[in-house]
Amino acid sequence: MKNLKTTGTLRFLAAVGLSLAMTGCGQLGQLLSNDKVTEADNNQVIFVGDSIFALSGKIQDQLEATAGQTFRRYTVSGAELTGGFLAPSIPDQYAMAKADNPDIKTLVGDAGGNDILIPAIALDPNNCKTDWYERGLSAKCKAYIDDLYVAGVDFLNTLEEDGVENGVLVGYYYVKNGFFRLKDMKEAVDYGDEILARACEYTALDCTFIDPRPVIVEKDIIWDGIHPADSGSAKIAELIWPALQRLL
Repeated sequence: MKNLKTTGTLRFLAAVGLSLAMTGCGQLGQLLSNDKVTEADNNQVIFVGDSIFALSGKIQDQLEATAGQTFRRYTVSGAELTGGFLAPSIPDQYAMAKADNPDIKTLVGDAGGNDILIPAIALDPNNCKTDWYERGLSAKCKAYIDDLYVAGVDFLNTLEEDGVENGVLVGYYYVKNGFFRLKDMKEAVDYGDEILARACEYTALDCTFIDPRPVIVEKDIIWDGIHPADSGSAKIAELIWPALQRLL
């Protein structure tokens, strides 16, 4: 029994350790991110967000190639909407961009995914995984995501108050089983995207919500079950481009 307990503990610690690495927590957040860009061809467009953008940087690369100009980048792997302990939060990234150059017209990025995913990978304290025997997403997880909605609207309203004109907010796709069992996050992703879309709708900022769920399939996600492969990054960039193009 002691050996079983020890093995279980070691597996848990290994899972937590890898989750921290793959989500880019702590100092790894900077190491597992594409380079910050503080001076670009178009300094009025900034990118903020987590490792969906930051790990490879290929979403931004494709958008810049299509636009024929570069944009400022502040995305960091492991970033959350409401916490800055593991990596600079989304609002902190915006504050950095504002400090570098406050002339910001358009913000593009994502937010809130790690707030849900990191706890779910570790111990799932918010019960955001839906097991086969459960009938839908738990009330506890919905309440947690509802709190993120408030934080999201507050952040978007702050942008508008600061003179930012437009926001392009990218939602999340369904993750898959990779190193972790993540397929049972489907209901949480659905509710999270519903909340992100609502935040984009009800903010004072001119905000466009991008939903990648219809186009991202399992082959568009790398082995960890979370991050976009090259094909996934290309699809997300293609979804963003029409919204961004009209703002340039």
